[in-house]
Amino acid sequence: MKCNTNTVLIGSKAVLVPYAASHVPKYHEWMLSEELRELTASEPLSLKEEYDMQEKWQVDEDKLTFIIHSREAIEFPEKQPTLPSDPLLKKCPMVGDVNIFLYGSLQSLQSSLKTESSEDDEDSGHAEVEIMIAEPSYRRRGYAREALQLMLQYATGHSFSSFAIDSPLKISPTRLLTRISEKNEASISLFENLGFNITKRIPVFSEIEMRWNFDQQRV
Repeated sequence: MKCNTNTVLIGSKAVLVPYAASHVPKYHEWMLSEELRELTASEPLSLKEEYDMQEKWQVDEDKLTFIIHSREAIEFPEKQPTLPSDPLLKKCPMVGDVNIFLYGSLQSLQSSLKTESSEDDEDSGHAEVEIMIAEPSYRRRGYAREALQLMLQYATGHSFSSFAIDSPLKISPTRLLTRISEKNEASISLFENLGFNITKRIPVFSEIEMRWNFDQQRV
């Protein structure tokens, strides 16, 4: 998505950087893992196909993608924005990615779903959230939670985190949903703690669907 081309989101431990060509070799290495492909419902791609995909995602207006880096002990300047070209980012290892896929027009996604929403209202659009911490040594250390908080606040403008982040999209949080393997208890718990509730079970794919609910927010 073009809107985040020059955007870097910095948390206390995670740094979100737009998906660039320089990320592709490492990303391709990750996706050689059958486990990760199964968890993300991804098909194996060649390195060239991964480069082609990155170029496409960079301009598609229905895909918002950031690569998650570990901040480690790097101190970033506070008085000026960090750009993707900042050499400090090369010292921050890649650990995963976080995505939002938009279904419906941006205008429809900016309107809130009612508590008692109709099927037609839901069909007018949703924003599907996905996250992957690919590096095993960075799992269960708070990276996924913080990366989601940064991403969700950037996409919606809602206060999912304590960081000051302006949203260029202003998607209504009520349009957010995620689909997760019913066996992935850690991810289910993570999204529950961010205010998502289980709203549907999809037995054919062994998945559950979770939607954000303002009344149930627990950030």
